[in-house]
Amino acid sequence: MLVTPVSPGGLVSEVVALVLARPGRLRVVVDGPSPTRPDVLAHGVLAELRARGRGGVVIDAGDYLRPASVRLEYGREDPDELLDGWLDQGGLRREVLDPAGPGGTGRVLPRLWDARTDRAFRDDYTQLSDDGVVLLHGALLLGRGLPAELEIHLRMSAAALARTLPGSAQWTLPAHARYDRERRPADGVDLLVMSDHPDRPAVVRR
Repeated sequence: MLVTPVSPGGLVSEVVALVLARPGRLRVVVDGPSPTRPDVLAHGVLAELRARGRGGVVIDAGDYLRPASVRLEYGREDPDELLDGWLDQGGLRREVLDPAGPGGTGRVLPRLWDARTDRAFRDDYTQLSDDGVVLLHGALLLGRGLPAELEIHLRMSAAALARTLPGSAQWTLPAHARYDRERRPADGVDLLVMSDHPDRPAVVRR
């Protein structure tokens, strides 16, 4: 195993190269806890792809949470429920991942549920081109059976995560620990990135 330091821009280029090597529509999962900034990577990749003539859409998993009455049934700070019950996997598959997959219509919904107001967004659907790319970003996404052609995991050690998560999010640490222990997100992904210091990532080459 070889660990190669890269710049944030170099990491974008690594992901873009993986995407460009695959024709047709593509579903990419960019998984990592919020301090690793998976959103920044996803948007950077899409900007570079557009510059190269390949379009797509960035999807925030936080816009596909279940209604508060369901996800907060056991309280607002239940780490097990965060891992197992917050994400609306069915809605994400129905509105994004299945339509973007082989044989799908290419018609995807960028946002479904506004967790802040606890009501549905009123977004219009986006039509992907035949080579359009969906970049789904968020935390705790792998090991759920979500269909994707590329999976990227931004890995942060438990110590670094505890140090960088704000106080209001410290209750999520047991969910991340259980995620690493049970779902082993670093195993079998297409790109593993060590992200204890997000400004100085390192790509793991097996």
